[in-house]
Amino acid sequence: MGAAVAVSGFPAPGAPEIAFLGRSNVGKSSLLNRLVQRKALARISSTPGKTRLLHWYRVTREDGELWLVDLPGYGYAKVAREERRKWQGVVESYLGARETLRLAVLLQDLRRDVSDDETLLLEWLDARGVPALVAFTKCDKLKPMRRAARVRELRGQLCLPAARVVPTSAEKGLGIAELWEAIAAHL
Repeated sequence: MGAAVAVSGFPAPGAPEIAFLGRSNVGKSSLLNRLVQRKALARISSTPGKTRLLHWYRVTREDGELWLVDLPGYGYAKVAREERRKWQGVVESYLGARETLRLAVLLQDLRRDVSDDETLLLEWLDARGVPALVAFTKCDKLKPMRRAARVRELRGQLCLPAARVVPTSAEKGLGIAELWEAIAAHL
């Protein structure tokens, strides 16, 4: 594991990296913990904006080694504007120039509407040639019929094909195998 608050602190490029990003309190740390089947790999907090560094987690799988990278959440109003700008610059530097970055996974709470932030972020990634998919989080909070309708609705708002979205639940384990399949396709 490694952490950095500035580009100078990034680990040397090596194994492929998968970045996880999204709004504060969207469930990034919970989803990362579920992906690696560990309860405390990524620290979980009920307080939005707790992840203030980029965190690298080394994962060894049958098909090789990779890094899962937890990026600071965005959209939390109680963080000072200057600190938000600093995070944004570091995150943009990472996403825009990291040669080992293979995929950006944007997390979106299925219960919340898509904001301009998510739309602009996907456009920004696309313009820089960074492959991206959306993992809808907290899917267990909706009944199956409502969940399916909501996935279609948000996918439409994001103008994404079905292959670029994965409904998930860190709590129940829904969609975890499918998310790993999507990640593996980019390694």
